[in-house]
Amino acid sequence: MVLVTPNVPGPLETSAEFRLEAAGAESNLAIHLAREGLDVAWAGAVGDDPLGRRVLSAISAAGVDTSLVFVDAEAPTGVYFKDPGETSTSVYYYRAGSAASRLGPAFAATLPLDSVRILHISGITAALSESCHALLGQLIDDRHAAGLPVSFDVNYRARLWSKDAAAGVLRDLASRADIVFVGRDEAESLWDTPTDDDIRALFPDVARLVVKDGDVGATEYTEAGRVFVPAFPVEVVETVGAGDAFAAGYLSGLLAGGDSIDLLTQGHRKAAVALTTTADV
Repeated sequence: MVLVTPNVPGPLETSAEFRLEAAGAESNLAIHLAREGLDVAWAGAVGDDPLGRRVLSAISAAGVDTSLVFVDAEAPTGVYFKDPGETSTSVYYYRAGSAASRLGPAFAATLPLDSVRILHISGITAALSESCHALLGQLIDDRHAAGLPVSFDVNYRARLWSKDAAAGVLRDLASRADIVFVGRDEAESLWDTPTDDDIRALFPDVARLVVKDGDVGATEYTEAGRVFVPAFPVEVVETVGAGDAFAAGYLSGLLAGGDSIDLLTQGHRKAAVALTTTADV
């Protein structure tokens, strides 16, 4: 989708100048991984419109393969706006009826799911439509049928769907994934799990469960046990996009064969950079 954000951090209502950027959890992560020198592709859908072409151009220019993207001639490219405030940034989504929201299980058959080392998906996709929710289930099934792993970021967005609608869906998807990223605060909001260990108890069979706790740090649970690495101290400009950066750092470390401490440290390193800018990547 396209991000519209003020050039100078300030409220949408009074800002005079804005910029357009390509945005989205999965494409953000793909761009971060490309910057690490990895071969990465982003699959999704955009409209056959100027915004869609702008998105494809920007993501491709960042070194990401966009050949798997479907261009929908009958639906627009999704848009979201950032509204920076004095203490936090609000976001407003305009994605109902967008090209991405029209994707469904059939899209999985167009993807080379048995030839990539890691498939990464986001809970945001499930919020877009019933067909998108079904697509995620199909992707997980197809990957597991090939004996290959799925990485899943819970990414609960209250502006896209309610807690009641999201809790069961996101819990089911997370329980079926092999690598799961979840914020401690979003888990508590969704599933009433106030501690890291409570979250692990909810997902005992996830091979790699990563619980992020803001400026405190992150904890990884595997069959080998529990590992915690504190977050890097940083002067925060904006938190939007930091989770995608963290996941990219973690996954790049995993692909390189790093240990748990290395994976979490790389996640914090990427997130720290993202926290110092108003850009998503």
